[in-house]
Amino acid sequence: MKILYYHYVRPAPDGLPHFRYLHLDDFKVQLDMLDKDYGFVKKRDFLEAFEQGGSLPEGVVLTFDDGFKDHVHYVLPELKRRGIWGFFFISTGLYAGEKKLLNVHRVHNLLGRHGGVVMLDALRRQLTPEVMAHEHVEEFQRETYTHQDNDQATNDFKRIINYFIAPGNQGEILDRLMMDFGDEVQLFDAFYMSADEIHALQDEGMIVGNHSVTHPVFSNLSVDDQRVEIQDSFAFLDKAVGGLEVKAFGYPFGHKHTYTEETMSLLRETGCRMAFTTGNRDVVRRDIEEAPLELPRYDCNLFPHGRASYGPYRPGEF
Repeated sequence: MKILYYHYVRPAPDGLPHFRYLHLDDFKVQLDMLDKDYGFVKKRDFLEAFEQGGSLPEGVVLTFDDGFKDHVHYVLPELKRRGIWGFFFISTGLYAGEKKLLNVHRVHNLLGRHGGVVMLDALRRQLTPEVMAHEHVEEFQRETYTHQDNDQATNDFKRIINYFIAPGNQGEILDRLMMDFGDEVQLFDAFYMSADEIHALQDEGMIVGNHSVTHPVFSNLSVDDQRVEIQDSFAFLDKAVGGLEVKAFGYPFGHKHTYTEETMSLLRETGCRMAFTTGNRDVVRRDIEEAPLELPRYDCNLFPHGRASYGPYRPGEF
């Protein structure tokens, strides 16, 4: 069984010449290809594989991270038209009232508008030794963004923000960058789905899953902070949809080094049945039996028609 993950799926965006996204037309063609070559796993068969054991269904399962408007405006209608279901992993901190993008999405927007060279230069002017976190630096440099075809400045900007700046300092630095380079309030409502739209996903047969409160690197957090990120997000989503169909979790950033054994222990405490990482390999029966909280997912760009476009539309190639 192949599980694929997606982020931005949309027509060509205006005013974002460097923005990475999967064009809606490529998404449709990729779904045609996946259906022809593998077929799609039915939701009932997928859930029964966890509940009752037995044979693992063959085919593809789709997952969509971060709760973007893209997913209700473009993805959901296409899935409904084809009779396909999917997981939608939502980060819930953005519903707290203040209209700020989550830090990870501020990074995407800044890079999309201005490019890596401009933003890396601006970021370096903000850096001092006391704002940096030094744990895992070598590991993060080796393993992050290895499957993206970013330029070096873009990779460096993302690594510094997401991994090398101490979590408590990320927001302050991005506040300053957004004031200089972005219009955050105007962006917010067009960027994320509403609470009503989250409810609509489950009503339409999709599975709504937890993607934390603030989309942090969990391995940078204390156990208590990890617990808050997991429990508060499950509580919000359960209320938003009137009862979650199943407790599922998508790790922010998704790599093995971005969460810990404590993260998985906390997920078990909440009754989480399944959690999804990256890994770029098929799910096998042993994963479900022995490691249901580390189910591997493929990046969609590893399959034909899944490669990201930048700014104006260029049809994706393998």
